[in-house]
Amino acid sequence: MPTTASPGQVPFSGAPAMPSSSPSVSEYPEMDKTPPVDHPLVQEWISAIDWEKVPGWSKTENEATCSDNEDAKNEAGEDKRCWWTCGGCTAEDDITQCPNKYDWGLSYDDGPSPYTTTLLNYLAQQQITSTFFIVGSRAVSRPDMLRAELVLGHQLSVHTWSHPYLTTLTNEELVAELGWTKKIIQEVTGLTPNTMRPPYGDIDNRVREICRQMDLTPIIWTSAEVGGESFTFDTNDWKIAGGSVSTTKSKETFEKILNSAKDIDNGFIVLQHDLYQQSVELAVAYVLPDAVNRTPKLNLLSVIDCLQKPQTEAYIETSANKTKPYEVGTDQSSAKSVRNTISLAIIATLAISINLI
Repeated sequence: MPTTASPGQVPFSGAPAMPSSSPSVSEYPEMDKTPPVDHPLVQEWISAIDWEKVPGWSKTENEATCSDNEDAKNEAGEDKRCWWTCGGCTAEDDITQCPNKYDWGLSYDDGPSPYTTTLLNYLAQQQITSTFFIVGSRAVSRPDMLRAELVLGHQLSVHTWSHPYLTTLTNEELVAELGWTKKIIQEVTGLTPNTMRPPYGDIDNRVREICRQMDLTPIIWTSAEVGGESFTFDTNDWKIAGGSVSTTKSKETFEKILNSAKDIDNGFIVLQHDLYQQSVELAVAYVLPDAVNRTPKLNLLSVIDCLQKPQTEAYIETSANKTKPYEVGTDQSSAKSVRNTISLAIIATLAISINLI
């Protein structure tokens, strides 16, 4: 089966060579289920946490809805839980936007999936990079997809092992979800992301502190007020497959997001997904072609690029700033230098050779 990454290949300057072997499925937890916390590795990760620094907020119930968690809702403000789900609270270190106007931090959640290849081919043809938020248990069966994403210049980030509402988990379960996802990405690529995205945006200060101690900075999609109306840059493309949102409605949401670019002072990060065929087809047939032909011009970038940082700063092994890697850089050209070293000819070759399903 042809792939875009050869054993021992170095994905970008300063990165370690990618491992030559693939992970053993039997060494990892069950797919799409929160891992048990009694595994020796999980216990090791738990013991590394300074629990005195972790806020004692109780976990939420059911699917972390505001209506089912009245006490948590009342504590959701920035001076208490800072619970994003109820009120959109974000912390100072959360990454929620791109600093430069008209920069779009392109991001896709929940993969890798059988449909990611279609998206990768389109992005390669357009010389666009994105950030892929990886569900760990789905990476075990598609390691070549992760390597392809990395070689093509995309950023990899943690999106938990089984995609739960994080505030509904115990502290130990949180560590297991994040730790196993970090481990599988590192075993496949040789690199460990230093960012994460909470599924459904469900994060509070308890979750944030555990993420911080596991060297993970949260990335959440943008919220903005345009024309007196507050809205989040969530396309709801993930709801198309289940029928709760139509393709037409998702297109309208995309249009609203793209039209808002001229009305906000900064760039933005949009929530999209590569898990379902419908969302990928919408992206490559409508959203991305529309975006690249917009006036004023939109700059479609991975989140690390839109923050004006080199790709080395996206991973624990290669980051020069171990304490705060996501301070915004000052040289936009340096952030793009790694991506631009891949010539159009090489990108085309890589795109054609992707056959990972």
